[in-house]
Amino acid sequence: MSDEKDKEFRPVNQILGTQPSLGPIPADQIFPWTIIALLSYMIVNGIFGGVFPDDWQKWLWTALIAGWGIATWWILTGGRSWRFLSKFIGVPTWTRGTARYKSFLEFHYERKNRKTKRRNSRTRK
Repeated sequence: MSDEKDKEFRPVNQILGTQPSLGPIPADQIFPWTIIALLSYMIVNGIFGGVFPDDWQKWLWTALIAGWGIATWWILTGGRSWRFLSKFIGVPTWTRGTARYKSFLEFHYERKNRKTKRRNSRTRK
């Protein structure tokens, strides 16, 4: 009887349903982390490049700023990124209103129609 039950179940790939990653780095974090690392490099070497006398100090501060930025981004968006990033999606503003119909073919149609309605209402009385 146990042989029949074993044949009923099929082996399933355990990777199905998991988030893609490159080792410990989630795949959805690679692009933002690259941008953060490039920005930290540009800030340290471009803006504050003349402040540091040695190259190793530039790289040290680049790594520190990039690490801080990456850690902050991962805390804010890692795992459940929708919790933080959904705050920046623009919500449409719904208003209730009506628009008066304006014909593109005859601009004076509504004015003519009002005059005929007034004439008809005066003649009926």
